[in-house]
Amino acid sequence: MIQVTKPFLPPFEEYQQYIQDVWSRNWLTNNGPLVNELELKLKRYLGLKHLLFLSNGTIAIQIAIKALDLKGEILTTPFSYVATTSSIVWEQCKPVFVDIDKTTFNIDAEKLEAAITPNTSAILATHVFGNPCAIDKIEAIATKHGLKVIYDAAHSFGVEFNNESVFSFGDISTTSFHATKLFHTIEGGAVFTTDPKILKQMVFLRNFGHNGPENFESVGINAKNSEMHAAMGLCNLNYIEQILNKRKEQYHHYKDLLQGKGLQFQKIEGETNKYNYAYFPMVFENEAQLLKIKNALEMQRISPRRYFYPSLNTLNYIEQQEMPISERISKRILCLPVYHTMSKEVQDLIIRIVIRTLKY
Repeated sequence: MIQVTKPFLPPFEEYQQYIQDVWSRNWLTNNGPLVNELELKLKRYLGLKHLLFLSNGTIAIQIAIKALDLKGEILTTPFSYVATTSSIVWEQCKPVFVDIDKTTFNIDAEKLEAAITPNTSAILATHVFGNPCAIDKIEAIATKHGLKVIYDAAHSFGVEFNNESVFSFGDISTTSFHATKLFHTIEGGAVFTTDPKILKQMVFLRNFGHNGPENFESVGINAKNSEMHAAMGLCNLNYIEQILNKRKEQYHHYKDLLQGKGLQFQKIEGETNKYNYAYFPMVFENEAQLLKIKNALEMQRISPRRYFYPSLNTLNYIEQQEMPISERISKRILCLPVYHTMSKEVQDLIIRIVIRTLKY
């Protein structure tokens, strides 16, 4: 079976050495030395002053909403993973969708102002497949209307915008270190901010509100991560440049051979930005064509993914809003398999199946 993705795994001996050290210390969680080491090395690699390592990327969004004390309506994208919307609902705010740009698949910044009401408190935008949003426009609108900005940057490890890590923008950025991501800690995530006051608040939120063993600064939850997860992150960080280079090579191999076959590819924002090529999405002429390709691949035990589908404005637990562009894209988009150990021969097999099926 060729999966849509597989986790990168470092040499077992390297991970084993970290775990042996954890065993000898008998310190498994609660802000252990490996968690601190990972946070420090990530800050150095990404060029950031502040970040917190968390248990997953969903709780990162929830903590961001709580730290900014958001109420009422949050403008957001209908084209993202479900956690972007469900986190808003979970924190008892109302998602108000703004349709996407048909070429970048990101929230359309030109449509944001029309959606702002007196109840709007923030914008929560996703860098879709790691493709940076129109950050300058979004933050100008937020400043003009006194809104907070959160970026769901779950796919964006290694991405830069204007020569800075994409994690450095917004009041808070969040990411995922899930096993399927380019950089992973098995399960995990992080929050990023340039504001020390917001960082301090998120420190309390991450750990039950503890301010010392017997004092509680505020409400909090358990969003900490363990030494075992940090160990995997420390191992994988040593290979991140290899991972990024391999993914770029795979992305361009797909695109070079599928170009001119009637497929639409995502437009990457800004030629000077550093992109991570985390996914290979392609948009078909119609849903029937997509299903035909998907079935042809699955017949050969190859698993692509309809990502993102369905459009989030159609979820049954939110107020329905029509988002015609997102709905059209979500019905026609398919991500092909990409992972570090995938050979060019496997890629060529996938490409041949796609091209052959498109002809008939």
